[in-house]
Amino acid sequence: MIHLSETADEVSQVKERYGTTPVRHLERLGILGPHVLAVHCVWLDDEEIRIMAEHQVKVAHCAESNMKLAAGIAPIPKLLQAGVTVGIGTDGCASNNNLDMFQEMDTAAKLHKVATSDPTVMDAQTTLEMATIRAAKALGLENEIGSLEPGKKADIICLDLNQPHLTPLYNIPSQVVYAASGLDVDTVIINGQILLQDRCFIQCDPRDILREAKKWVTKISAKL
Repeated sequence: MIHLSETADEVSQVKERYGTTPVRHLERLGILGPHVLAVHCVWLDDEEIRIMAEHQVKVAHCAESNMKLAAGIAPIPKLLQAGVTVGIGTDGCASNNNLDMFQEMDTAAKLHKVATSDPTVMDAQTTLEMATIRAAKALGLENEIGSLEPGKKADIICLDLNQPHLTPLYNIPSQVVYAASGLDVDTVIINGQILLQDRCFIQCDPRDILREAKKWVTKISAKL
């Protein structure tokens, strides 16, 4: 996993030091391949997209992080068109405060519509796949997770759709991408083990976690 062409400054620095762009530099070093997960990939030209597709490089798209840091807009529609596997990520809490994957899907879908002036780009089904099975493929785990199939781990979340902002329901992918949020998750099952049910934690007390987090806030703040 490597951050790649995240900012214009990064591209300029690599050009100054190595005489080429980050993608071309990694290709020259023999690093690119299907085992590589490139994060961000904001500043790519058409030839670099072709190079990444040729080497089957995977991409993690972190739209909200790119927006918060003013890094730019990654050419995700072009990457998808070239056949590159792209999964949706959040980046870290320093550049994405709530790490809400539902909000990330909503942002990614709308961002590329406005960037391309095309409302059909990044449709809900494609965006939902980028947060599930395509993300699993980006990690090389598509045979274990990412979809509900016999033989795969039972990683499942259930949403409570009986809510005003999720009613009426005409199209499930559209509703999940454009209307739902992490707060709508009712149940969480990881590898068949129930961790959250009816919005209640089964194996831990969130109050203990919050208390511990607040202790660390105090410790860290004292050192700043």
